[in-house]
Amino acid sequence: MLALEMFRSVPRTVAGRLVGARLPGILSGYAAPLRLTTLDAPRVARPGWARLRTRLSGICGSDLAMLSGQTSLYFSAVVSLPFVPGHEVVAELLEDCEDLPAGTRVVLDPVLTCAARGVEPCGSCAVGATNRCARITVGALSPGLQTGFCHDTGGGWGEQLVAHRSQLHPVPDDLDDVQALLLEPMACAVHTALRAGVRAEDRVLVSGAGLVGLLTTHALRALTPAGELLVVAKHPHQRELAAALGASEVVGPEEVLRRVRRATGAFQVQPELSSPYLLGGVDVAVDAVGSRRSLETTLHATRAGGRVVLSGMPAPADLSAAWFRELEVVGSYASAAQEPAAGGPWAGRSAFEIATGLLTAPVLAQVSEAVARYPLHRWREALDHAHSAGRLGTVKVAFDPRSSPPAQQEIS
Repeated sequence: MLALEMFRSVPRTVAGRLVGARLPGILSGYAAPLRLTTLDAPRVARPGWARLRTRLSGICGSDLAMLSGQTSLYFSAVVSLPFVPGHEVVAELLEDCEDLPAGTRVVLDPVLTCAARGVEPCGSCAVGATNRCARITVGALSPGLQTGFCHDTGGGWGEQLVAHRSQLHPVPDDLDDVQALLLEPMACAVHTALRAGVRAEDRVLVSGAGLVGLLTTHALRALTPAGELLVVAKHPHQRELAAALGASEVVGPEEVLRRVRRATGAFQVQPELSSPYLLGGVDVAVDAVGSRRSLETTLHATRAGGRVVLSGMPAPADLSAAWFRELEVVGSYASAAQEPAAGGPWAGRSAFEIATGLLTAPVLAQVSEAVARYPLHRWREALDHAHSAGRLGTVKVAFDPRSSPPAQQEIS
């Protein structure tokens, strides 16, 4: 099968870490530890597993960070190289998988939990907190926190992959493939909104209006009693979408502190040779980017005792504000099989079930229209586009392996 494969290359990883943030184009050239090649289709010969054919697979910010060498070495213990990336996946079953017949369209919950690994449920999996699984390096599979980071399973950036029944969510007939591609990131946004612990009339800040930030804005407005919802967006199309998805106001990165100070009566202070911050601010802030600047924005705009939610994979940043202002810093990783904070009709449901319900909102059609698709053999163009998606008016770039000529092969 044709696939993009990430492989171990110390020189390329170092080059990406040194210059990737300044020259992202180099990461779609010869500095990327990524190659287009032909591989044997993955197989896992255990009950509950099945082969899938990829229809669409998104390029996530965590994928770009991985290729640029910006991902923390913390994660090196929970991946197994070489692997085929791609954890945002819409696919069709090539064979029956328990109650799902061959041909069923599915989306993937990528976390490789105890059920997928064939081991007794850990404490987290036993209560439905599957995104906190403690067994992601053991069992019948190579280490891998998710599909798309595990050598044995393949990933969505290839023509085929394998998955366990516990990971599969059938796609409703009224969702097309592009809409279905939003289900996994929407499930993550649901989890983030519920992790935020928003109380009635809380002022909430979302830093970032890429796909993660936009879907989180939608989830916060739909699932929580948030009052004012302020979103930070760089580009005009992001501002329009954020407003349509429930933002009370949308501001540029340079306006955030001024706007929060005016709304909350906070005081702004200016330290020497550092960024200004507020004494006072919003009740809850979500970092939906993961950059140092975005994280500092959320830390510096949150009142003492408030909560900061890390939705994007965080870059190193000055955490003095978390200590000095006694902020509650909360991680939000992937999504859970049971969301205990969900109330009303969603009580006890999985994030994917809730996400499916939220995707029916007509406004989400505007988001799905801003998805760009590429065949695998145009991977360099796809990565270039993904690095510049916000500026180019795109919310998601995805691979469509079905559109690649079967004879294409490149090893680089």
